[in-house]
Amino acid sequence: MLPRLHSQSDVDPVVLIFLEELKKSGFSGDIESQYSSRLAVATDNSVYQQLPQAVVHPKSTQDVALIGKLSVKPDYERITFSPRGGGTGTNGQSLTKGIVVDLSRHMNKVLEINEDEGWVRVQTGVVKDQLNDAVRPYGYFFSPDLSTSNRATIGGMVNTDASGQGSLKYGKTSDHVLSLQAVFADGSVLESDLSKGRPDDGQYAATALKVTEQVCRDKREHIKAKFPPLNRFLTGYDLKNALDESSDEFNLTRVLCGAEGSLAFITEAKLNLTPIPKARTLVNVKYDSFDSALRNAPLMVEAKALSVETVDSKVLNLAKEDIVWHTVSDLLADVPGKDMQGINMVEYAGQNEEEVTLQVAELTARLDKMLEQGEAGIIGYQVCDDLASIGRIYNMRKKAVGLLGAAKGRAKPVAFAEDTCVPPENLADFIVEFRELLDAKQLSYGMFGHVDAGVLHVRPALDLCDPKQEALMHEISDEVVKLVAKYGGLMWGEHGKGYRSEYGPEFFGDELFTELRRVKAAFDPHNKMNPGKICTPLESDAELVKVTDTKRGYFDRQIDVQVRDSFKQAMECNGNGLCFNYDTSSPMCPSMKVTADRRHSPKGRAGLVREWLRQLTEQGVDILDLEQKTLENNTPVKTMIDRVRNSFNKRHEYDFSHEVYEAMNGCLACKACASQCPIKVDVPSFRSRFLNIYYSRYQRPAKDYLVANIETMLPVMAKAPKLVNSAIKQKWVQKITASSIGYVDAPLLSVPTLEERMKSFKAFDLTHLASLSEQEKQNHLVIVQDPFTSYYDASVVEDFAKLAVKLGKTPVLLPFKPNGKAQHIKGFLKQFAKNASSTAAFLQKVADLGIPLVGVDPALVLCYRDEYQEVLGEKRGDFQVLTSHEWLLPRLSEFDVSSQTAQEPWYLLAHCTEKTKMPNAEKEWGEIFAHFGGQLNTVPVGCCGMAGTFGHEVDKLQMSKDIYGLSWKPNLDTLPKERCLITGYSCRSQVKRFEGVNVQHPVQALLQFI
Repeated sequence: MLPRLHSQSDVDPVVLIFLEELKKSGFSGDIESQYSSRLAVATDNSVYQQLPQAVVHPKSTQDVALIGKLSVKPDYERITFSPRGGGTGTNGQSLTKGIVVDLSRHMNKVLEINEDEGWVRVQTGVVKDQLNDAVRPYGYFFSPDLSTSNRATIGGMVNTDASGQGSLKYGKTSDHVLSLQAVFADGSVLESDLSKGRPDDGQYAATALKVTEQVCRDKREHIKAKFPPLNRFLTGYDLKNALDESSDEFNLTRVLCGAEGSLAFITEAKLNLTPIPKARTLVNVKYDSFDSALRNAPLMVEAKALSVETVDSKVLNLAKEDIVWHTVSDLLADVPGKDMQGINMVEYAGQNEEEVTLQVAELTARLDKMLEQGEAGIIGYQVCDDLASIGRIYNMRKKAVGLLGAAKGRAKPVAFAEDTCVPPENLADFIVEFRELLDAKQLSYGMFGHVDAGVLHVRPALDLCDPKQEALMHEISDEVVKLVAKYGGLMWGEHGKGYRSEYGPEFFGDELFTELRRVKAAFDPHNKMNPGKICTPLESDAELVKVTDTKRGYFDRQIDVQVRDSFKQAMECNGNGLCFNYDTSSPMCPSMKVTADRRHSPKGRAGLVREWLRQLTEQGVDILDLEQKTLENNTPVKTMIDRVRNSFNKRHEYDFSHEVYEAMNGCLACKACASQCPIKVDVPSFRSRFLNIYYSRYQRPAKDYLVANIETMLPVMAKAPKLVNSAIKQKWVQKITASSIGYVDAPLLSVPTLEERMKSFKAFDLTHLASLSEQEKQNHLVIVQDPFTSYYDASVVEDFAKLAVKLGKTPVLLPFKPNGKAQHIKGFLKQFAKNASSTAAFLQKVADLGIPLVGVDPALVLCYRDEYQEVLGEKRGDFQVLTSHEWLLPRLSEFDVSSQTAQEPWYLLAHCTEKTKMPNAEKEWGEIFAHFGGQLNTVPVGCCGMAGTFGHEVDKLQMSKDIYGLSWKPNLDTLPKERCLITGYSCRSQVKRFEGVNVQHPVQALLQFI
C-alpha cells in the first residue's frame, strides 16, 4: 500500500504571519503557501531549483505596493521577494528562497492603445503574443522577438532586457520602453517618466533616482570603457545608456530594464510600437557544414537583411523527428545528393515592397553565382514570401530550444553558457574554439541563434543527475567565460545573469562593481529584492548566487535510476514552459489556460510527480514493486477497510499525495502534451500510473467506477434504450446522480440502436470473410465500434457504413469489444491491461484476414496505438485500426467524382487528440473533401472541455464550461452550425450540451453531397 507522505518543507513562521497580515491589510490577490504551489515555481527554464516560502498573485499595483509597505516593518526584515512572469528564464532569474510575486495570473491587461502616436500601456503580466494580438488590428507590433513569445511576459522581457530575432534593426526591449511604473521594496511607486511627478524625499524611489544619476555621471568614462559596443549590449544595470549624451538627460528606465527584479517590481510599462512590415521575404540558405553557415552570415548582414538566424544539423534532425516538421518540410527540402548541415534564415522586411523585392533579388543573384562556383559551402536555397509559411519556419526555429532538450538518453542539452555575445566578425572563430572545448570533453551539443548579432545558443548535453557531469558543467562554464573575454564579448548577451551573477565582479572590476552595488543599495538597502542576483548592496555581507548552486539534478538523483527511467515522461521535463502557451486555439494545456495555475500544467504536474517519487524513495519505498503489486493482487477485505479509514482521515491528516492528486484531477487526459511538448511530457501516461498507486491507499469515488464500467453497462442499457432514456430525463434521477455519484448531463442512448440500424448490412462472419478472395477483401472494410459513438451517436456509424456502400465498398460491423480508454484515464490499470489484452487478441485475429479495420472516433482509434502499446508492449500485436480519413485518403483514386458539383464551404473542428497525434489529419480531410468537390475550411480550436467523461463530472463542470469558452464557443458563435463538422464524439457531445444542436461528423457530410 502507498504510504502517507507527511513531511514537507516548512514555511518560515515569520512568513506565515506576514501573509496573514497582508491578507488582513486588504491584499486582493491570491496567497498560496501550500507545498505544491511552491514547487510549481521552484524551477524555471534553467537547470536550477529553489523552493520559495510562498507565492502571491497580486491583482493591482496597489497590491504590490502593499507588499512593500508591510515588509519594511522590522519584524519582517528577513523576508525577501522575487517577481515572476512566464518563468521562461534560462538562468534562474526568478528563483528565490523568499516569496515569489507572480504578476502573470491577474496583472495581464492591455490598458491603453494610442494608435496615432504608436504606443501601448500594459500591465507587465501580459504575454508578448497577447500584446501583439491586441495591437495587430491597428497595424502595429511590439518588435523585440524571442522564442518563448507565446508565454513570456512583458515584465520578464523588461527584467531581462530581452531581445531575439531581428535585433539589428529592432534592438532590445529597453529600446522600446517609453516609461515604467516601478514599486520599490518600501512600497513607494515611481513613474519613470518624471514629467508625471518626482518621488517624495525619504522614499527608496527618491534615493535611487538621485544616487543612480550621480553614479552614471561621475563614472561616465569608466562605464563607457567597460560596456562593450555590441548590438546585444550588457544586460543588467545599463548605466551606459541611462545617460543620453546628446541631450544630457538621465533615464532611469534604462537601469530598471535588465535588473531582473533586483531593484524594484515593474507593474506597468508604456511601450513604443513598430508598424507591421508591408512586405516580408525569407531566404533559407542551405550549407554543407555549420561552420560554412557561420562564416557566410556576415555576407547576409552586408546584404541589408533584417535578421540572420542560424540552425545546425542537430537541431534540424531533431525537428525532423517532431510534429513540427510536417509544417516546414516543403520549405526546407533536402538538396538531392547533398547533406544539409546548417541553414541561415535570412529575412527582409519593410514598408516598401519594391525595395524588399530588389534586396532579395540582389541576394539570390549572389547566391546563384556562389552556387555555380561552389563557394562558401552553399548547397541550395529556397525563397519564401507568404506570411503563413514564414511563420511556420520561425515556429520551427523557436521550438528548437525545446527540441534540443528532447535528445535521447540521460544526457540532455542544458542552458548554462548559451547566450554568449561576441562581435559578429569573431563569431565563427569563437565557435571553432567553443567546439574544440566541448569536443575535448566528448560532449554532444546543438547550436542555433542570431548570427547577425554574434549571439549563438550552444547547449552541451549533460546528465546533471551525475555529480561528475555537474562538476564538468561548472568547469566548462568557467572556461567559456575566459573564451568570451578572449574574443571581446559578453557572457550575458541575451538571457540575463541569474545564477551567473558570480562572474560580475571579475568582468566589471572592483571599482565599477562597487558602483553597481551602490546603485543596488540605493534602490534596495536591505537586500529584499531578488537577493543574490546581479549584485548585493554596498556595505552588505550578503553573497551572490553561484553557478554551483542547487540544481534539479540534485533532487532527481535521489530517485532510483530505474524509477527515473520508468517515469521519464515526467522526469525529463526541462521547464521550457511551452505548456503555458497563451494561444487559446493551441490544444496544450486547457486546464492551465483556464486556471492560470502553474500546477495545472504539464510542467507543474511533472514537477509534482518528480517530488512524489523522490519522497517515496526517501521513505525506502520500492515504487516499481509497489506498482506491480497493484497490477497483480486481488484486494483483501482488510485493505478495503484501510482504504475507507484512510479516506476518512484525509480531512485531518496531511499527505503530499493529495496535493499531487489535486493537480492530476484537473487534467483532461487530452494527450496534447504527449506530442505538442518538445520533450513529450506525457501527463495522461504518468497520471494513470499515479492514480493507480494513489488508490491503493484511498477509496475511489463512485463516479470512477461508473466510468470504468461504462463499456460493460452500455450493451445492457441498449437492450431497453427508451426506458433508460426516460429514467435519465427524470429530474429526481439527475439530482441523485449528481449528488451521490457526481455525474451530470448524462447523454441519451441512440434510438434506434446501432444494432437495429445495421440490420440491412452484411453481418460479421469470420469464416465467410476468411473465404473471400484478396480482391474481395480489399472491397470490404470492418467497422470497429467504440462505446460512445456506437451507443450515444449511432447515426455516425450508420452513415459511415452507408458512405462505404455508396463508394462501392462492403462494410461489416465488428461485434462490440471494450476499448478500455476510460479505465486507463481513471487509473484502473489492472482492468485496462486485461481488457486491452483481450481486445488486442481479437483485433489481431480479425486483422489477419487482411481486411481494413476502421473506426470513426479518433481518440478511441488512437488508444489502440498509444495506450495499448504502452501497457502491452510486444504482446499488443501488429494490428492497425484506421481512422475514417486514413481509410478514405489512399483510396480516393478508386472513387468516381465525375458528377460532383461545387458546394458551400464546410468547417472542420478537429478533435484535439487527433490533430496533435496525427498532425496531417486536418489537411488530409481537406484533400478528401476537395476530391469529391467539397470545400473544407479548418477552424483552429483547442480542447472543447469534454474530454471523454471529464465534462460530465460535477467537480469539473465549471472548468469544462470555461475551456469550451476559450475557442469553441467564440468560433461556433460566428459559424453556420449546420455546416460545422466535428470528428470527435466528445466534442459533438459538448456542442450539443451547450449549443443545443447536433453537429455532424465529416463522413456524414460526405454522404450528403457525394
